Parts: sequence; C-alpha cells; structure tokens
Amino acid sequence: MMASLLVMIGGFFGAICRYAVSRWAARRSPRFPLGTLIVNLLGSFLLGWLAGSGAADAEKLLVGTGFMGAFTTFSTFKWESVQMMQQRQWAKVVVYLAATYSCGVWLAWLGYRVGR
Repeated sequence: MMASLLVMIGGFFGAICRYAVSRWAARRSPRFPLGTLIVNLLGSFLLGWLAGSGAADAEKLLVGTGFMGAFTTFSTFKWESVQMMQQRQWAKVVVYLAATYSCGVWLAWLGYRVGR
C-alpha cells in the first residue's frame, strides 16, 4: 500500500512538471517538440543520478517510478516522430531521434557518475 502511495504522489508531481515544461517549450518552439526533448533528456540524467546515488527503495519508488514515470514520455516522443515523418520533415526527425537517443544515453551515464 505504501509503495503505491509513493508512486502515486511522485506521478502526480511528475505529470504537473511535464505539463509545465511542455507549455513553456511550446511557446518558445512551436514547430519542434522541444518540451518532449527536454523532459526526456532531463529525465535520463535524473534517473541516472538516482540510480548512482544509492537511494533507498522508497526514494526510488517516489522519484524514479512515480515522478520520472510521469515526467518523461516515450509514447509522445514516438508519436511526434511519426508526425514529422508523415510531414516529410526528415531533417527535424533525424535531429530529434539522434538527440533523444544519443544524448539521453550519455546524460543517463553522466547522471549515474554524478550520483556516485
């Protein structure tokens, strides 16, 4: 019961933060999914940091599973990629995919190193 409550609380705040970042980014970059890129890259770093920090199980549930689970988004990332492909925006989709995957892995590694 406590584990579910921690995930729920983390998810609540993660979803609110994701929404805020997405709204902020949409005003600055209406033609590129900057909000999704930011939350996924920041989430990669923070999840790496959490993994490297030796956090307690409760913290991992609250921040890792709850907050990060709601803050980051794999499905929106994929859908935005498909939309760019359908619109034949090849340069944008290549930059988006490359930045998300390569920078995401690098930031997760960096976060892990910082956490240790």
